Amino acid sequence: MGESDKNQDEIKENPAGPEDKDQARDDDQYEKVCYICRRPESKAGTMISMPGGMNLCHDCMQKAFDTVTKSGMDLSKLPGMPYMNMNLNEMNLNQPGMEIPKKQKIRKKADKQPALSMKDIPAPHQIKARLDEYVVGQEKAKKVVSVAVYNHYKRAFLGGKPEEETVSGLDEEVTIEKSNILMIGPTGSGKTYLVKTLARLLDVPLAIADATSLTEAGYIGDDIESVVSKLLAAADNDVARAEKGIIFIDEIDKIAKKKQTNTRDVSGESVQQELLKLLEGSTVEVPVGSNQKNAMTPMATVNTDNILFICGGAFPDL
Repeated sequence: MGESDKNQDEIKENPAGPEDKDQARDDDQYEKVCYICRRPESKAGTMISMPGGMNLCHDCMQKAFDTVTKSGMDLSKLPGMPYMNMNLNEMNLNQPGMEIPKKQKIRKKADKQPALSMKDIPAPHQIKARLDEYVVGQEKAKKVVSVAVYNHYKRAFLGGKPEEETVSGLDEEVTIEKSNILMIGPTGSGKTYLVKTLARLLDVPLAIADATSLTEAGYIGDDIESVVSKLLAAADNDVARAEKGIIFIDEIDKIAKKKQTNTRDVSGESVQQELLKLLEGSTVEVPVGSNQKNAMTPMATVNTDNILFICGGAFPDL
């Protein structure tokens, strides 16, 4: 066997190389030495390795803890550090205050707002007076909106029936149908601001949606039910509170039926048909905490019978 064959066999047995081999030999020759008392591991016993290459024996480690304790600093009194004393055998863990702490599950109670009632809805003239404090001008719009909002919530809280169920001697019950509001005005006339101020005064959840981004089934943009999902999010996922909220749909004139089209009108006539179901009152399944429906998202059932829909648009051709 030649010299080259011997070198190849040594490389196969020690693939780390000659430098690593020398380093491993040096580590085997030298003992660990305590950083404080300078005693080797053969006399002091097994060393405790610290970060930075420091080694401490058990005696020096115990002396360090005893010195800290005798100096007046009781580490066991510090919050979260009751077991810093190394002599755990001398401790009585059954003493009061020395038990092993258990994790306490504290459930935060959500501060739910009280349910809205008819007493919280002011009279139409009071709504008009409070709107005058924020909105300048638009007298006719403020009067119409104040009366419409009051009548809507009166119908909602009385279950769709007036206080006197019999009218002019008739024994049949009279049911008030759902009504909505359409606001027509040029851009900048204050339609959105009027609705925001109204929702803030009544303390009801408000959702503002842009009709231009709505498509029939969310092809490109949002689907129709995402409008109700925004209202549910504004009500902190409280279905009962969301069912008494206000939805403002802006740019409602932009979803008119397209003229002379041979393709499927997913953003015009289809949106009108789906939106009409919400306006007239229906029950829809909306995702909670997300605008997308999938198998992992919880769903909530929302009834739109008592939701006030306010639509706004410029309608420049009128």
